[in-house]
Amino acid sequence: MVVSEGKTTPSWPTDEELDFVRKKVAHLSQKNTREVNVVACPYRICPLGAHIDHQGGVVTAMTINCGVLLGFVPSENGEILIRSGQFEGELKFNSRDPQKPIENPEDINWKSYAYGAVYALQTGGYDLQKGIIGFISGVEGLDSSGLSSSAAVGIAYLLALEYANNIIIPPLDNIFLDKLIENNYLGLENGILDPSAILLSRYGYLTFMDCKTKQPFHSRFAEQNKSLQLNGEFGFKILLAFSGIRHNLPKKRGYNTRVAECKAAAHALLVAEGYENSEGLLCNVDPSTYEAHKGELEENLAKRAEHYFSETKRVAKGRDAWACGNLEDFGQLISESGQSSIDKYECGSKEMIQLYEILLKAPGVYGARFSGAGFRGCCLAIVAVNCADKAAEFVRTEYEKAQPELVSHIPHDKRVLVCEPGGSARIILPEI
Repeated sequence: MVVSEGKTTPSWPTDEELDFVRKKVAHLSQKNTREVNVVACPYRICPLGAHIDHQGGVVTAMTINCGVLLGFVPSENGEILIRSGQFEGELKFNSRDPQKPIENPEDINWKSYAYGAVYALQTGGYDLQKGIIGFISGVEGLDSSGLSSSAAVGIAYLLALEYANNIIIPPLDNIFLDKLIENNYLGLENGILDPSAILLSRYGYLTFMDCKTKQPFHSRFAEQNKSLQLNGEFGFKILLAFSGIRHNLPKKRGYNTRVAECKAAAHALLVAEGYENSEGLLCNVDPSTYEAHKGELEENLAKRAEHYFSETKRVAKGRDAWACGNLEDFGQLISESGQSSIDKYECGSKEMIQLYEILLKAPGVYGARFSGAGFRGCCLAIVAVNCADKAAEFVRTEYEKAQPELVSHIPHDKRVLVCEPGGSARIILPEI
C-alpha cells in the first residue's frame, strides 16, 4: 500500500475535504483529528480495452482527481463502526466475525462492501484482530456509476483494515482481494480492470493491464515526444457527462449475460480448432483461429468475439498514439471503441447512446465512449484543454434538450465534470 503524510497529489483530495472527513471520524470515535488517517481511492476511466478484461485481454486505465475518502481510526477490540456521507444509518459488526457471501443480489447495499472486505481478508488467511471506526464519502451529488466507485469503496476498506492490523499487502495481491469482494462475495462476474486502475495508476501515465498474465505496465504520455510534456501539464482534459440512469449492476443480469456469451464464443472457437480442454476465454483463441472459424459462430457470439478482437487491436494502436502524444489518433480509437460497444457488445440504452453522440459533436473533443459497463452512469471524453469548458457547456445544454426529465434529477454542477488525471489509492496520515 502507498502511505503518505499530508494530502495526495496532484489536486485531490483538497485540505477542506480531508478536514471534513477527519472531523466526522473524530466525533464518531471521540478521538483527536490528528489521530485520523484517510484512505483516498480515486475513481477511474478506461479509455480503451472496453469489456475485454474478463476475457484476459489487455486493458487501459487512468484515475481522475476525485473519488472515495474513508477516514478511520483503528479499534482495538475488533469493532467496525462506519457511517456514510451519502447513505443513512450506520454499519456495526466485528472484524473477527466470520463472513459468508451474499446469496441474493437484491440484498446488496452500501454496507455490503465493508463486510466483503472482511470476507476477502479472512478468505486470504489474514487475522483481523482490530477493526476500524470510520466515515466514508464519495463526491456529494455525483452518480459515480461507470467510474468504478464500487471497487474504490472495496479497496478503501481493504487498505484501512490492513493498516489497522499492521498487514502489508502488495498492490497486485490487493487487486485479487478486491476481486474476491466483487466476484465471490457480491456475485459480479467482472475482471481486474477496476482494482488494477485504482491501485496501480501513476500520474501522467496510462496503465496497461494484461489480464491474462496479470502483469501491468505503464506508458508515459508523449514519452516519444518530449516537447508535448510542458511543466507536467497535458494537452487534454477528461470530460465526464452523466446520463441520470441508475441501477445496481448485479441486479440487471445483462452484464453477466455478455460475459457468458464471450466465454461461449471462446469455447466454440477452441473446440473448432481441436482445443476442447483449453480455458474458455477469448485471450486463449489465436487471431488466426478466430478468422478461420468466426463464420461458424451464432450471431450474438460472433458479435462478442468481433468486439474482443477489434478492441485488442485498438489497445495496441492506442499505446503507440499515447506514447507519441497523438491525441487525434488516440481519441479516434476511443470513439471506435464506443461504437463497437454499441454495435458488437450491444450495451448502452437509448439515452446513453444519445449522450455519447452529443459528446462526439462537442467542440474540441478528440474521442468519447461509455464509461464502465455501459448500462448506466456516464460517458467519458478526451477534450482539448482550451475547449474543455466550452465542450462541457455544449454537452450540458444538448443533453438537457434530449432528456429533460433525466437531467432534472442531476444537480446542475454534477451534470458534466471537467477532470484531470489522478494517482493511485493511498493512505494519508495526519501531519504531525
